[in-house]
Amino acid sequence: MNFTSNKYSRQSVLDEIGIDGQYKLHNARVLCIGAGGLGCPALLYLVAAGIGSIGIVDFDVVSETNLQRQILFTTEQIGQNKALVAKDHLSKLNLDVTINAYTFELTDDNAEKLFSEYDIIIDGTDNFAAKFLINDVAVKCGKPLVYGSILGFDGQVSVFGVENEPCYRCLFPEPPKAYVPNCAEAGIIGAVAGIVGSQQALQVIQIIVGHSSFEPLVGKLWTIDTHNMETNIFKLSKNNSCPSCSKQKDEIVIEYTSPVCGFVAEVTPEQAIENKEALLVDVRRPEEWNNGHIDSAVHIELSSLIEGKIPDLPTNQDIILYCQKGLRSIKAAEILKANGYINVISMSGGYEAWLETNT
Repeated sequence: MNFTSNKYSRQSVLDEIGIDGQYKLHNARVLCIGAGGLGCPALLYLVAAGIGSIGIVDFDVVSETNLQRQILFTTEQIGQNKALVAKDHLSKLNLDVTINAYTFELTDDNAEKLFSEYDIIIDGTDNFAAKFLINDVAVKCGKPLVYGSILGFDGQVSVFGVENEPCYRCLFPEPPKAYVPNCAEAGIIGAVAGIVGSQQALQVIQIIVGHSSFEPLVGKLWTIDTHNMETNIFKLSKNNSCPSCSKQKDEIVIEYTSPVCGFVAEVTPEQAIENKEALLVDVRRPEEWNNGHIDSAVHIELSSLIEGKIPDLPTNQDIILYCQKGLRSIKAAEILKANGYINVISMSGGYEAWLETNT
C-alpha cells in the first residue's frame, strides 16, 4: 500500500500521525460491538482513516426508529441485519480495509475467542449486561476498551482495560439498583450519538498511533452535556477491590445474561400488514383501545404485563405489538421476551403510523 497517496494525506501530514502512524493504522485490528448510534459514526471514521481490519458484531436488524441516528442505514434496509448492512456500506468507502461482520450476539461463550483476534475493542452497546461482559473479557484478554455511553442530551467516553489503569467496573462495580431508561424510553438526539461515536473513533486512533502529545482518555472520563455544550474530564482511580481488574486474568469469571433491552425487532405498519399470519396485540390503555384499534388485534394492556400477568399466547407465530406511537410496545415486547416468547416484534410508529398507512 502507498501510504504517501492522497487518500490519507490530510491526516498523515500531521506530526502526530505521519507515515509511521498511518502504517500503524493499517496494521491495526479493531472490533466494534454494536452497529448502532455509537458504532455507526465510529466505524465511518475508522474505515475512512484506514484501519486495516475491522470487525462488527451485531445480531439486531435495522428498524425505522434507528434511522434518526444510525447513519449507515436507509429505509430500504429495514429488517436486514445491521452488521451485514454496515459491512456492505463501509466496504465501498475504503477498499484498503478488511471488514468482518459477525451476525451473532456477543456472549460469554464466544467473546474471548473473538476478542483475541483484535487489538482494540469499541463498546457501542446500550445496556449494562453487555457493557460488563465487554469490560470483563477485555480485561481478561488484555485489550484496551473504548467505552461510550449516550442518553438524551448527555454523553460519556473513556478508555478502559489498559494495564495498571482503571477498568469499567472501577467506575461501575455493579449494575445500578435504580431503573435506568433506555434510549427508546428516555430519548436521544442523533447528533449526540454522532459526537460520542466520533470521539470513540478518535480514541482508537490515539491509542494506535501512540504519540505523546495526542494521548487517549486512559484513566479519565470525558463527559458532554449538549444542553449547554459543557464538557468535563474527570480523573478516574483504579479500584484495588475491583471485581474485575483487581484479579489475576485467569481468576476473572466471564458471566453474561442476555438482556432484552435494546434488542426488540421492529416492523413498519406496511410490513405488519403483509405478515397476515401474525397475531396483533394492542398494549394501550382501555380508553385508547375504545377510541379506535386495529380490527384483528387483541387487547393486552402494558400495565398488566408490568404487574407480571403474562397471558397465554401462541408460540408458533409472530406476535406484533403496537401502542400509540411505538414506545410502550417495545417495553411490552421486552417483558414477553423475558418470559420466553421469542417471535415478539414491535410495530414502529404505533397506531398513529398505522392510521396514516391505512388512510
